[in-house]
Amino acid sequence: MTARRDLQSLSDKANAALSLFFKDIGQGLLVVSHNTLALVGLAVVTILLMVLSQADLRHKFETVALGWLNARSEARAEAEGRLLVHLSEPEAVNRATAADPKDLPRQQAAVALWLARKYKVAPEPISRLVQEAWSIGQRAHVEPTLILAVMAVESGFNPFAQSSVGAQGLMQVLTRVHDDKYEAFGGNLAAFDPITNLRVGVQVLRDCIQRAGSVEEGLRHYVGAANLPDDSGYATRVLAEHEQMKAIANGKPAPKPAAPKPVEEQVALLR
Repeated sequence: MTARRDLQSLSDKANAALSLFFKDIGQGLLVVSHNTLALVGLAVVTILLMVLSQADLRHKFETVALGWLNARSEARAEAEGRLLVHLSEPEAVNRATAADPKDLPRQQAAVALWLARKYKVAPEPISRLVQEAWSIGQRAHVEPTLILAVMAVESGFNPFAQSSVGAQGLMQVLTRVHDDKYEAFGGNLAAFDPITNLRVGVQVLRDCIQRAGSVEEGLRHYVGAANLPDDSGYATRVLAEHEQMKAIANGKPAPKPAAPKPVEEQVALLR
């Protein structure tokens, strides 16, 4: 009996020792895992603080994250057939070059509506250009109807027009020659912004008129024909358009356009 009790006591002690051993191991693993997670968390927080403390890194991180979120959102929207709703941008109207002709003074509204009909363009963007031509024309001491006449002859009010020699935009400014004037507007691509092109074009036109001493000679300079014997009728066309718009602005019927020249005479001018 004594031997059996001794064996039982040894067995109990061994079980207790093993239990304590495994308990200590478990607690040790738990402590290690907690410490590891704490170190990982600390590392993540440290990295985030470093990223957020540097503007460039923070911007890149935000851009990547936003791009990823947008891509995921667009993919989900496209799969659900509602991509257009997702891409909606209520503030996009603020970028539009447009104005309601009803909000313009009588003279400007009359010119805008006449130009819209003649050149088959929407009255709202034309109204904004007329409004700007009146505003900048007063500051530059250039008649607004002359500015609009140059636009009409140069581009037909196409803000994306480009000639074979590289003249661009509404007023067909040679961007590579006047690139310094676009610096104030962010660079040469501003040539395709209607209002910017108008403002730069007016500056060039005003300089040409001042240098030449008269509007007609200034127009010859503007078109690059100052040293040529003939400007191919450019100044005449611009001034005729100018007179038409002045008549419209003053409430008079527009003068009838001049009869076209005979074909033989047109061919002779081209030779």
